[in-house]
Amino acid sequence: VQLQASGGGLVQAGGSLGLSCAASGSTRGNNGMAWYHQAPGKQRELVAEITTGGFSAYADSVKGRFTIARENAKNTVYLQMNSLKSEDTAVHYCNIRVGQYLYWGQGTLVTVSS
Repeated sequence: VQLQASGGGLVQAGGSLGLSCAASGSTRGNNGMAWYHQAPGKQRELVAEITTGGFSAYADSVKGRFTIARENAKNTVYLQMNSLKSEDTAVHYCNIRVGQYLYWGQGTLVTVSS
């Protein structure tokens, strides 16, 4: 299974940015997809996750600002980020759980300027 993330970039505080992540390969048994972020010097943290059935959950820091969505037929997960803050600056990683295994994408950098 391979994951290709895209959509990162530079945005001003208060702006919006959308990320996408497409999984390819054998994804039978896909039970969930998620976005994490890792700021410089900090641990990787969960941002949002979504099940195959569309149930989603968010970190408290992004609730009301970010929206996660997925297209099961395309094995693609999206993250719409609104009202961005400087503290959202981080490398964003997507992952997909297939059975007992967890696969990660390469990461895409989001930089929010204040």
